[in-house]
Amino acid sequence: VQLQASGGGLVQAGGSLRLSCTASGSILSIRHMGWYRQAPGKQRDLVASVTSGGATNYLASVKGRFTISRDNAKKTVYLQMNSLNPEDTSVYYCNANVRQWSGDWGMDYWGKGTQVTVSS
Repeated sequence: VQLQASGGGLVQAGGSLRLSCTASGSILSIRHMGWYRQAPGKQRDLVASVTSGGATNYLASVKGRFTISRDNAKKTVYLQMNSLNPEDTSVYYCNANVRQWSGDWGMDYWGKGTQVTVSS
């Protein structure tokens, strides 16, 4: 299973970016999917997650600014980031809990990080 993320970049404060992450490989189903971020010298934090049924969860500091969504048919999760500020600068990682066979409880997979830099 591989997760391919894209959409990072450099943006001015107040701007927007959209991250995408697509899962590929031997996949029976995907349970939850999410985005994490990690700044240099800091721990990796959950930014947003979405279950297979569409229930979402957000880090308090991004609520109202970020929106997570997923397209199950495309095995893709998105993170729309609006009103970005310099504190959002980080490497963003996508995560998916994937089931590969019917008796599988699921395993977490990670994409390579994508850099998001917000200039003031």
